[in-house]
Amino acid sequence: MKHPDDDNELFNRLEAEMATDSNGDVVDLDKARSARAESADGTTDASADSGPDRSGDPQPTESADSEMGESDDSGPALVDRPTSTQTGPGLIDRIRDSKRLDVIPVWMKSRAEFAEAMRWLAGHVGHTIAFHAVRVPFLYVPKLIWRSPRGALNTLGRIGRWAVDAEGEPLRQAEARRENSELYLKLSRQRDRRVRLRMLLTVLGGLFTLGLVLFLVFGAERMTQVIAATVAMLGFGLAGAPADAPLATRAVIKTEVQKLTSDIVVKAMASIGIGQIATAVAKGQDGIRFVAPITREGPGWRADIDLPLGVTVADVADRRARLASGLRRPLGCVWPDADPNEHEGRLILWVGDRDLSKTGIVKWQLANARRHDIFKRNPFGIDPRGRAQSVPMIQHNILIGSLPGQGKTASVRVLACGAALDPSVELWLHENKGTGDLDSLECVSHRFVSGIDDDSIKYAADSLKLLREEVMRRAAAIKKLPRDLCPDKRITRQIADKRSLKLWPLVGVFDECQNLFAHPKYGKQAGDDAEFIIKLGRALGVILILATQRPDKDSLPTGISGNVSIRFALKVAGQVENDMILGTSAYKSGVRATSFRPEIDAGNGYLAGATALPVVVRTAYLDDNATHAIAQRALALRKAEGTLSGHALGEDSEAVTGPTYDLLADVAAVVPPSEERVWNERIAARLAELRPEVYGGWKGENVTSALKPHGVKTTGVAGTTDDGARTTRRGIVRDDLMKAIAERDENRGAA
Repeated sequence: MKHPDDDNELFNRLEAEMATDSNGDVVDLDKARSARAESADGTTDASADSGPDRSGDPQPTESADSEMGESDDSGPALVDRPTSTQTGPGLIDRIRDSKRLDVIPVWMKSRAEFAEAMRWLAGHVGHTIAFHAVRVPFLYVPKLIWRSPRGALNTLGRIGRWAVDAEGEPLRQAEARRENSELYLKLSRQRDRRVRLRMLLTVLGGLFTLGLVLFLVFGAERMTQVIAATVAMLGFGLAGAPADAPLATRAVIKTEVQKLTSDIVVKAMASIGIGQIATAVAKGQDGIRFVAPITREGPGWRADIDLPLGVTVADVADRRARLASGLRRPLGCVWPDADPNEHEGRLILWVGDRDLSKTGIVKWQLANARRHDIFKRNPFGIDPRGRAQSVPMIQHNILIGSLPGQGKTASVRVLACGAALDPSVELWLHENKGTGDLDSLECVSHRFVSGIDDDSIKYAADSLKLLREEVMRRAAAIKKLPRDLCPDKRITRQIADKRSLKLWPLVGVFDECQNLFAHPKYGKQAGDDAEFIIKLGRALGVILILATQRPDKDSLPTGISGNVSIRFALKVAGQVENDMILGTSAYKSGVRATSFRPEIDAGNGYLAGATALPVVVRTAYLDDNATHAIAQRALALRKAEGTLSGHALGEDSEAVTGPTYDLLADVAAVVPPSEERVWNERIAARLAELRPEVYGGWKGENVTSALKPHGVKTTGVAGTTDDGARTTRRGIVRDDLMKAIAERDENRGAA
């Protein structure tokens, strides 16, 4: 039998324990909470918290308790304040930090996008009008004439049924079968009243119609008769149309795509294998949080999502194929992106109406342009949302990589044609595949080669050597410019237009550059020259565009892949190739050009460096005919402005293979045999005195860079400064210089 005190056993035990802990004293809870909060904040000293009656109480401290091994029954340590002293940012701060939506849509702010939208609308309306206009005399009118008798009979039948109130007959018969005499009589009286009125209106209407017909047949003018017959034919023809056979067919068949809803997104996100989301959905929660309503954006739907704590956008991008399966959409329709203005867990999920690869050929915006300014962004293609994407070229170098047949050369054409449409740009084109993909632009090129043989490779290597020397010349020239003309020490449109300065933009294109950099004889030096140009030529108007189908350490030196600022990767084979083109850790960050499908996604690639975050771009396409037409316009521009040079004028390529001075001979002239070792800074000063128009402004590092391609290495040289102090600085050994001159002369003689 249960004792009555058993019900209170737990309560009594807890009460006894509380009394023991407080030594039988009544505890003031408000004071205890205040003391605990002050102790957690560290604002009140422990001795100050003790009351006067506790000063003599030899209670053990917390550390003493710990040393004695006693258990701590005080509960978890207080971390947060019981009551917050601040409730967060104020109203003004919250309004100031809130995100404002655009008053005018983005596509209306861009002239190009607005013009493209208007062109599409005009084309859509024009197509619809033309589609139906062609069918009116040959299809629609015969259909109406054929259906008119049936329509007249249908009209007379409807009038007759209305006149005799046929629509109420089933109801009256139903009440008669139920033997509901009272309701049946009411319905019969109602029918009698309706029929009397409707028959009267029908007779009057029939007499009026008969009179009107007789007038139109015998008394009306011919034009009135034609109009009346047309109206009657239209009316009776439409009335005689079967329900399953409409008169007109659709001019445009719309693609019916399921609307993107939050339920669909939650289910899809739960199916991609992220534990935090799947667990939350299994418990009846969403697992993700929508920070804005799902809206239409371009030809698709956009959802802004906050992922669970610890989950990044890269985790979702890694499972893009699973996400597409969960959404029941093709892979080319699903594009998870990060928001550059938010945290790493903010996902922008854009789901298109159709696969990006099925958007067809993208027309280049400058295909019909008369000219272009290279100091402005060069149109490049569109992203999955249909927004135009462009590439800045000035102060940048560009690397393009992909497997064969994925659209690499077409991307190079777009960039080269953009540069060609600026008559101030000097083009150096090198196509080391030998198929003639860039032959159309030969007519506007200062230097041009197409081939894979050793002579063509040597020509491209010589171009890089010349570009290196050009970079050094430009560096010295820029230094001499007045501050008001060149405050930032970089090429501007104003400087480029001054032809006397010879500082116009120079674009060097090296397609299939793996054949150059992997060459056993010229590859190593070409790689060093290209790395030097990429590092220093950016601000001097020298731009390199490198394209390769084999991105590895041998065919694409790491010094090049690690320093280019703009990268475009179409379909690549694996993670190593992906990161060689797009940068280290791009694959881990979810930027994966390996996800593109061979041939199906040709022309699609990840563009990095041109925007805040890498973006998928479908490049514009220029075939050989379109490229030729652009090249002819560029040729006319250059002829009109007198900027044709080099190969385009038929000059001998050997005449421009080197500068008009001999660097090694000049250095040998300023370093006498009595000086076995000399500092580079002293060589620079002497060269400036020898040829100020060439070496003016040179420093020791310029000498180091200039001599490196010739095999003259710098080393530490001990010497005495002008003040008599002994020190060691960078310099050369004269014997190394003379050896380099001898080897060069020997090679020339052998040639």
